[in-house]
Amino acid sequence: MINGNMLRRAFISGAHSITNKKRSVDELNVFPVPDGDTGSNMSMTINNSVAELENLDDNVPVSTVASTAASCLLRGARGNSGVILSLIFRGFSKGLAGKTEMSAEDLVNSLELGVQGAYKSVMKPTEGTILTVAREAAEKARETLKSTNDPRAVMADVCDQAKKTLDNTPKLLPALAKAGVVDAGGMGLLIIFEAMRDVFNGGDVVVQEAQPAEKKTTEAEGAVTVDTFSSVVGQYDTEIHFTYCTEMLITKKPDCDDPTKLRAYLETIGDCVVVVDDDEIIKVHVHTNNPGKAIEKGLEFGYINFPKVENMKLQHEKEQKKAKSSFVPAEQTNEFGFVAVAAGNGIETMFKDLGVDCVVKGGQTMNPSTQDILEAIMSCPAKTVFVLPNNKNIIMAAEQAVKLADRKVCVLQTRTIPQGMSAMLAYDPDADFNTNRIEMTAAIERVSTGQITFAARDSDYEGHSIKQGEILAMENGRLSFVDKDLAKAAFKLTKKLVKGDSSYITIIYGADVTDDAAEALYKQISNKYSNLDVNLINGGQPVYYYIISVE
Repeated sequence: MINGNMLRRAFISGAHSITNKKRSVDELNVFPVPDGDTGSNMSMTINNSVAELENLDDNVPVSTVASTAASCLLRGARGNSGVILSLIFRGFSKGLAGKTEMSAEDLVNSLELGVQGAYKSVMKPTEGTILTVAREAAEKARETLKSTNDPRAVMADVCDQAKKTLDNTPKLLPALAKAGVVDAGGMGLLIIFEAMRDVFNGGDVVVQEAQPAEKKTTEAEGAVTVDTFSSVVGQYDTEIHFTYCTEMLITKKPDCDDPTKLRAYLETIGDCVVVVDDDEIIKVHVHTNNPGKAIEKGLEFGYINFPKVENMKLQHEKEQKKAKSSFVPAEQTNEFGFVAVAAGNGIETMFKDLGVDCVVKGGQTMNPSTQDILEAIMSCPAKTVFVLPNNKNIIMAAEQAVKLADRKVCVLQTRTIPQGMSAMLAYDPDADFNTNRIEMTAAIERVSTGQITFAARDSDYEGHSIKQGEILAMENGRLSFVDKDLAKAAFKLTKKLVKGDSSYITIIYGADVTDDAAEALYKQISNKYSNLDVNLINGGQPVYYYIISVE
């Protein structure tokens, strides 16, 4: 039998293990477009449960452990892989309800319930993914139960079968075979299951490792400078692997050594390191457990001004407590309310101008959690709330929020920003719910979306040999062509989107496009399509240089 403390430790070990290996899972992504990577989404989803699990008593029953984990995973679910993972763990909550300990049969039932829930949540399940890995592992568990009553033996066979199924995923999905990789979600699930198995067998909980800092500059941002120091440093706010955020401004001494040596040293004692300099000063940012050593090293390069050391973990705990205590659901005074997921000041303003009550910051590389979307829904002063996910990898998280809300929620299947805009334009305040749902859904189908971005990785995808940094043109979610010239790609994509019955073209340019470049494209398109209504909007969005809407 598996007691509550062992199950709790197993769940925590699984969370730590996927966090340690999330980048290797992320690298299995075969799609060249920058996105919310699978390993990162699964890591954030399951880690949402760790703090609550650690607070449980050692003599806790398995039912409490399972329900606590399931609730936290559901609310913290990010991206499709995170939602599916949360549903698999929800199976443990259902299968262990009222149980003090977990038997082999309980384990099998839990896995089967989780798989059933995961498959039901996906409109068109694709085999060769995390779903297949989970299903065949559960089927193997049922088979093993015929010959043993030991849950440890069952879990061992679950992991063995998950590995076999994972290795077989390239035979089920041609894209995986072409890239020479296995399914990322399936790999993430196997990592979690193996860590759980090891704890069941008496092993220690996996220790969470400090995560190396990622390069935060985008393709268009280039190198960090003294002038851009603050904005780049701000991107590290949520990365808490070390306790102290340490910043300092160093006035260089006459014989100042090469600042790259300072960077090299700081990277040995922490992460999120940013060191930039000009002729007179060095600006430093590092997350470390030894701020004194960082400052002492800085003194070797000159005189320190305005040092700042902050305990990030304490700040984070205070912010979480404040958020929990300050959030109060809005009174349902209006008939209808609207939530949209978007990134970029211009796009956020545009949605608010169209009548959206609450904009959740997020999108392609920043998948918001179910809890983020739920809180936005609850902040709408309405009896019925329409949710516009505006990204295919956010729809499932939004649909999970429906079950948690205290009001009626309708998730419209918007996969792009233009679809969300069209849905809002179709809303009629005098119509009833069903009429609005039908008309807004119909509006989604009438708009074509073009997106211009860059390749985040080398890839051989859908017949295209792609190199990192090349321009990618997406037509209604599919890769249309690859180019090296941004302006030419945007114009070419617009021509592909315009049809004989088209009336409107909207060009939304992002944070990495200059006003002059956007104006030039606008004039080129306006001259080409003088009979159409062409609009230019500064969306300020990340990732996508241009989002082009044609109706």
